[in-house]
Amino acid sequence: MTPKVRFAPSPTGYIHIGNARTALLNWFYAKRNDGLFLLRLDDTDRERSKAEYAEAIVEDLKWLGIEPDETMRQSDRTDVYDAAAEKLKAAGRLYACYETPEELERKRKRLLGRGKPPVYDRAGLNLDAAEIAAFEAEGRKPHWRFLLKDRAVRWGDEVRGKQHIEAGSLSDPVLIRADGSYLYTLPSVLDDIDCKVTLVCRGEDHVTNTGVQIQLFDALDATPPAFAHHNLLTDASGAGLSKRMASLSLKNLRADGFEAMAVASLASIIGTSDPVAPHTSMGALADLFDFGKLSRAPARFDFQELEGLNAKLLHQLAFMHIEDRLAEVGVAGGEDFWNAVRGNLDKFSDVVIWWQVVSGEIVAGKENPDFLNRAAEFLPADPWNETTWGNWTKQVKDATGVKGRDLFHPLRLALTGKDRGPELSVLLPLIGRDKALRRLKD
Repeated sequence: MTPKVRFAPSPTGYIHIGNARTALLNWFYAKRNDGLFLLRLDDTDRERSKAEYAEAIVEDLKWLGIEPDETMRQSDRTDVYDAAAEKLKAAGRLYACYETPEELERKRKRLLGRGKPPVYDRAGLNLDAAEIAAFEAEGRKPHWRFLLKDRAVRWGDEVRGKQHIEAGSLSDPVLIRADGSYLYTLPSVLDDIDCKVTLVCRGEDHVTNTGVQIQLFDALDATPPAFAHHNLLTDASGAGLSKRMASLSLKNLRADGFEAMAVASLASIIGTSDPVAPHTSMGALADLFDFGKLSRAPARFDFQELEGLNAKLLHQLAFMHIEDRLAEVGVAGGEDFWNAVRGNLDKFSDVVIWWQVVSGEIVAGKENPDFLNRAAEFLPADPWNETTWGNWTKQVKDATGVKGRDLFHPLRLALTGKDRGPELSVLLPLIGRDKALRRLKD
């Protein structure tokens, strides 16, 4: 059977770097095993699922470099879920419950107050016809729970090793809400069966869900896929990530100018045994992939680490990888310009600032104007190359006696309008003699 994985986000918000980690690990597994990557939009939550979020998920994955082999929406498969629900009801594994949310909360608090786990008491199983009729007469609509078998569920996890869940310690999960809509569990299992998913790779917060879902696979006469539960990302303080953390959404990271490969590198390598370093291709990251490298401890995402990684990535990018993007932002300096400035970029957008320095007008700094006028007298004739800066400043030093910072800082400030930046030995020939002379004397 062809290996197949799925990334199954809910389109109820923008995906963040933690979600990206799950998507990347699944994509790498598919690539390393000549498999398929399915994007499944879990949009059974009618109120919170939005088309704009679904579109953003597709766009964010494409930005990362992930192109799904297949895409599906759960909202298109309601008939399939309905048929399976009827089968489970007929088998006595799906039963109706009529408690209101308030009543369930009171039960939960009572159990906790007595020092007991808040496990549902299966009151719905004991309702007789008269009680059901009375609830129906009140206008109550049932929610439906899956009857768990009181036994241990065991599986070999690709990340965590041997796992088991004592199903008897869990509440029977609600599969269908009172409004008739489906929660995550049943559609997820049915989709995995029908789409022939061979491995479910997701965060370790789903371990308990896996125990429930394996029983549901069994109830539907299906073989469960393999499972891999990876460690989670937290923020720098150790708190969990959520869709409400706008600054860490892929949408905002992209808008803030971060490189897709910097985000992909950090999201996939952090929390593994590999050193965090920028990679310029998804293929290179896929080559590193191995579930055995994943730590069991949560991995802390540090925004400053992403900033540093982003800069390192830009510093090592060859011109061939960036040529089209330079043209898109109106930078026409070619390979010489890129090589001159890339080591001073934190974000790609910084390149526009240095193109203005080289090709446009700037506000030249004036520190020691008399010295600048004197230095202008020694500007060599064209053509200029990378030796021009050294030869010129030596002449100025010999003629004026000015050296060190007093020599170099006024010249840099006048020529670029900046206190620091690329080596002037490579930048000066790009500025050219006419602009240099004008900036020194202006």
